[in-house]
Amino acid sequence: MKTVILAGGLGTRLAEETSLRPKPMVEIGGKPLLWHIMNIYAAHGCLDFLVAAGYKGEFIKEYFRNYFFHNSDLHIDLATGRTDIVSTNSPNWRVGVYDTGARTLTGGRARRLKQHLGRETFLLTYGDGVGNVDVSRLIAFHRAHGSLATVTVVRPPARFGSVVLDDEVVSDFSEKAPTREGWINGGFMVFEPAVLDYIQGDDESLEAVTLTKLAADRQLRAFKHEGFWQPVDTLREKQTLESLWESGKAPWKVW
Repeated sequence: MKTVILAGGLGTRLAEETSLRPKPMVEIGGKPLLWHIMNIYAAHGCLDFLVAAGYKGEFIKEYFRNYFFHNSDLHIDLATGRTDIVSTNSPNWRVGVYDTGARTLTGGRARRLKQHLGRETFLLTYGDGVGNVDVSRLIAFHRAHGSLATVTVVRPPARFGSVVLDDEVVSDFSEKAPTREGWINGGFMVFEPAVLDYIQGDDESLEAVTLTKLAADRQLRAFKHEGFWQPVDTLREKQTLESLWESGKAPWKVW
């Protein structure tokens, strides 16, 4: 089963990092977010990736073009230029990186990959969020209900602490109280190929238009994920993931 990763947005809310590289290439623990996301899927046997690139997509292409050599031990004969691979730590992934346009919206990016997806069920997620989503259970859930699409819904992580007041007296204070209200789209989606027929062109938003149309046709189901999930939209969120990774307790490290 192929996994599409939408990796072409401008990432303007993380301008401190994305002025130099695309957001999926922002590093956590010395590795791009894209690498972390791929490892989540690979842990469940999903090894075939299609990256929908756009803004500064050349960074993604160069990263994977050089990945094998950067993760291998080499013996180089400087007199002849011959290079022998002594050993490698490269995973057995297949990665396609496709330019889907600098200004194309998320639905349009998925649609542009139609010819590479064939007529098989595929996975799709965003290139800027991680979580300990059980992808195997997600796929099984999708296959069981028979609708065209499944979206993983998550509880939004609290961006601010909370203060509980009793009149003017603070009765409780929490630095990072998790919210338990509502669900939001956390990515980690499963689509039947017919979903792409819902998308009309480059200027269609997957979230605002495509998923809305699927919901209206009662073809969209929700897979509830109560575990860890974190997008990276701000420098503070990047630093949160960095701290978790450095502590050795990164919840999304399921591999």
